[in-house]
Amino acid sequence: MAPTSLTASATISFLLLLAISICLEAKPLKLKQTQVVFYMHDWETGANVTAIPIAGLPKKPWAVGTFATIIAIDDALTETIDRNSAQIGRAQGIYVNSALDGSDLHFLMSVVFTNKQYNGSSLEIQGANRFFNKYREVSVVSGTGMFRLARGYAILETVYLDLPVSNAIIRWNVTVLHY
Repeated sequence: MAPTSLTASATISFLLLLAISICLEAKPLKLKQTQVVFYMHDWETGANVTAIPIAGLPKKPWAVGTFATIIAIDDALTETIDRNSAQIGRAQGIYVNSALDGSDLHFLMSVVFTNKQYNGSSLEIQGANRFFNKYREVSVVSGTGMFRLARGYAILETVYLDLPVSNAIIRWNVTVLHY
């Protein structure tokens, strides 16, 4: 019995020393912070519609300001407020009017980057957007590519709003921590 016990102890000790040496040589991931500003062009009417109501309450208008309306989006994200400025990506997903008084949208969307710097990466956004407030904050809950394991927040500011036709331009100031 003693030789087997001695062999098992030697094997365990060797594996433990091997694991410790591997851990000492491993380089820890460094947490980075990235800030990016862009403009989201949310257009429900006119040329190049990017936001479409897909469901809502029966016998009620399906509109951004109506409770229970669900809107699918594929909004352009640009460097400046001008719709024709350089596009850096798309905001794709849905938002739901989740307030009985119609004042709150709940975002569930991906910010999919197509620009040279972040191409192929994305950020996942979720949160309440009280769109009548000048500034709102939503959560960055994860990311892919360059933003893998991202977490953070975005401050939204409406810089253009034509409520009767549901067209808007939203300035996004995003801060994320990622590896």
